[in-house]
Amino acid sequence: MPRTIIVEGKTTNEALEKGLKELNVSKNMVEYKQIEDANKRSFYSILAPRVVKLEITVKDENIQEVHKEKRKKIMEEDELKKAEEKIQNFLKSFLPEDIKFETKIENTEILVNLDGEEISYLIGYRGETINALQNILSVITNNEQNLKAKVFLDVSGYKEKRIKTLENLAEKMAKTVIRTRKPITLEPMTAYERKIIHTALQNNDKIKTFSKGEEPHRRLVISLK
Repeated sequence: MPRTIIVEGKTTNEALEKGLKELNVSKNMVEYKQIEDANKRSFYSILAPRVVKLEITVKDENIQEVHKEKRKKIMEEDELKKAEEKIQNFLKSFLPEDIKFETKIENTEILVNLDGEEISYLIGYRGETINALQNILSVITNNEQNLKAKVFLDVSGYKEKRIKTLENLAEKMAKTVIRTRKPITLEPMTAYERKIIHTALQNNDKIKTFSKGEEPHRRLVISLK
């Protein structure tokens, strides 16, 4: 990895952010200075777009740490690929031939999608089967591995539809609470589904949400602040 690079941007911040991303370091790990353009005083340069050029140097004491972080990232990517292969091998042996699957690594998550005709039995009542299968994939993936890969399983776009349903429910229940001034306790949900509703209402300055009860019967409450 180069210790010093030169980057350009429309502003100092833009150039700096570009350089930090290229070096894969934080701001406190570098020193930087603006490089003066030799043509800066030219009359014709007034017509050209403004360009800020920075020289960014990784501090000596951070060189070893940067290499360590880079090696760690490479190891994590390698472990994620191995985890993805384990999921693929399991699904090949577990699923019938008429069900297709695809996997994708996104950041630190492994996204898995199943698709096919008459596949609703893999979803189950309010997603119980899909959540159980996701847990199985997580156990298989992280077994005997130091990296804790997060697995996100979807079946024919069910979870995306469920998210929209819960967000609509959250807005509807919030309006009812504001109108009646009485709290509403929803039916038992998984932690994942309760989080969707919490998130949907977190910016509502009139409403607060909290959970009560024990799993698997834990419920979410929507009430006035």
